[in-house]
Amino acid sequence: MAAVKSNTNPAKACNFVGQDQIWKDHVQMEMQAANAWPSTWGFIAQAYKEMVEDDMQMRKSRVKVDLPPHMQTRVPSPPEKYIKVDSSPKLPQTTQGFIGWRSAVPSLGLERFGKVHKGRTSFLKELKWPAEASDS
Repeated sequence: MAAVKSNTNPAKACNFVGQDQIWKDHVQMEMQAANAWPSTWGFIAQAYKEMVEDDMQMRKSRVKVDLPPHMQTRVPSPPEKYIKVDSSPKLPQTTQGFIGWRSAVPSLGLERFGKVHKGRTSFLKELKWPAEASDS
C-alpha cells in the first residue's frame, strides 16, 4: 500500500512554538478574566446568596394551611377501574395490511359517535329566505 503524498511540508504545517505561545496567551487571558470577575461581577453572587437565604427564612416561617375537603386531591383509583383495554385483533400478514388494520375493526375506530356529515342545505334555504338576503 503506497503512502499518500501531501503537497504541504509537514514542518511548515505544524509550528509547535507558535501553537505553544497561542496556548500560553489563552491561559493567561483566562487567568486575568478569573481574577477580574469578582471585582466586576461579584455583586451577582452576593445578591444570589442573599436571595437564597431570604427564601429559606420565608419557607421556615411559612404557616401550613389545611385545605378544605372539596379542594383536597383524592387518592387515584386504580386505572383498571375506569380504563378498559380490549385485546387487539390478529396482526396482518403483509405490510400492506398494516395500513388501517386497527381502524377496520368498528370497536377500535376513532369515530365513536359516527361520521361527521356536512350539511347539504344552506342556512338561507332552511329559513326559506331568498338568495339575495346574503351579502356573498
